[in-house]
Amino acid sequence: MLIDCSHCLSRVAAVEIGHHQWFERGEPDGPQRIVLASCPACKNALVGKQEGYSIGYNEYDWSNLMRLWPDGEDYLHPSIPHDVRSSLVEAKLCFQAKAYSACAVMCGRAIEAMCVAHTSEKTLHKGLAAMRDSGIIDGRLFEWGDSLRQERNIGAHATGQSVSRDDSRDVLEFATAICEYVYVLADRYQRYKSRKLPSAQKP
Repeated sequence: MLIDCSHCLSRVAAVEIGHHQWFERGEPDGPQRIVLASCPACKNALVGKQEGYSIGYNEYDWSNLMRLWPDGEDYLHPSIPHDVRSSLVEAKLCFQAKAYSACAVMCGRAIEAMCVAHTSEKTLHKGLAAMRDSGIIDGRLFEWGDSLRQERNIGAHATGQSVSRDDSRDVLEFATAICEYVYVLADRYQRYKSRKLPSAQKP
């Protein structure tokens, strides 16, 4: 199970120590559970929440952990710009409030802000394509972003359709992953390559 470690400032595969599982009374959705876990790297204690979704009769799979403690789930890496980060935070709040179409719309807004910052394109589709063509994102991230764009359109327009909880959760994770790749991992990899250069070649 993946969770953001507040000490390591990275997403880690948490080690579960224990959990409490329940169904919310009167809710048709799947079970939920609170998990006490530890970071495998720094051994920091973490408390998170998971939502179960049906994969068969009385069988459930679980979402990644939404960190409740320490620092709460709203943590996003400070390298992500404010306008992008604020839209992702609002998307998470919408998801927690079960406003799934609104969550998809805010995810689209976050990626749109990222595209505006990196390209001259005015639409999300063209912006993603331009970022792919310039090598800022790869083909897989472009596909994730385009799927997100389609769900954003369902949420934003009066088509008679709505965004499901599962689709909303997926696009939220897609949006977060794309932003972390562009603003965090790519820069970290460049620093890594710089450390590996021979001293004579370093700027």
